[in-house]
Amino acid sequence: MARRGEGEHVSEQSGQEPGERIASHIAHNARVWDYWLGGKDHYEVDQQVGDQVTSMYPSIGEVARADRAFLGRAVTYLAGRAGIRQYLDIGTGLPTAENTHEVAQRIAPDSRVVYVDNDPIVLTHARALLTSTDEGATSYVDADAHDPAAILRAASGTLDLGRPVAVMMLGILNFILDTAEATSIVRHLLDAVPSGSHLVVTHPTLELGGEGNEEAMRFWNENATPPITARSRAEIEGFLDGLDILEPGLVSCARWRTDGAADEGPIVAQFGVMARKP
Repeated sequence: MARRGEGEHVSEQSGQEPGERIASHIAHNARVWDYWLGGKDHYEVDQQVGDQVTSMYPSIGEVARADRAFLGRAVTYLAGRAGIRQYLDIGTGLPTAENTHEVAQRIAPDSRVVYVDNDPIVLTHARALLTSTDEGATSYVDADAHDPAAILRAASGTLDLGRPVAVMMLGILNFILDTAEATSIVRHLLDAVPSGSHLVVTHPTLELGGEGNEEAMRFWNENATPPITARSRAEIEGFLDGLDILEPGLVSCARWRTDGAADEGPIVAQFGVMARKP
């Protein structure tokens, strides 16, 4: 049975209790995503907005499931072939099955994982994330993706930033609306970790099909929080400057290293990519 590791902590930087920051009358990404994944940690408003988005963009549920499956394949590669033992997972979301630490520590029990999010409902579920093998560690940091310096300071309590780290940014850069700022954040994080570290990104796009996606995003930004943006292939490639992009490159996350298992499945409008710091 998994148990809490030595390096674990919950960093509550806001000074507020989680319940004080939860706006149950406004749909929130983490809860709507949970709804699309079949979870139970959402409110009626999240279901209503989720259903409306689905009516406009019917494949959104496939996007959510493909993104989650991509996470499992990416961590399996990192913990196995790449030999990575440290993970900085930014934009954690609500805990489901096969979280980063579960996948990594199943392959390499000494893996150390730091989850980062500033969603109050995620904070209330942090203890569900904070499980670990005896050999490894798992911790949760309450911090904003817009503040990479704060993330790195807190993460250094669990991770050795002098050794390779996998920086996981799945479905988070799309909430940083200014592309120059998003690029700067990625640079800040990657500058702080050594050669052999990896960057893993998923990001919505309008370039992989999905009729209704743009209209659905507009509806989301008018009725839910936080606001979201799609990006082009070229914009996402800008996050990867100076890194070695692993095969098969920047592709639909549903088609990344599937070993042929998903070749007949849908191409979801969500890019997935992994790159290594040389």
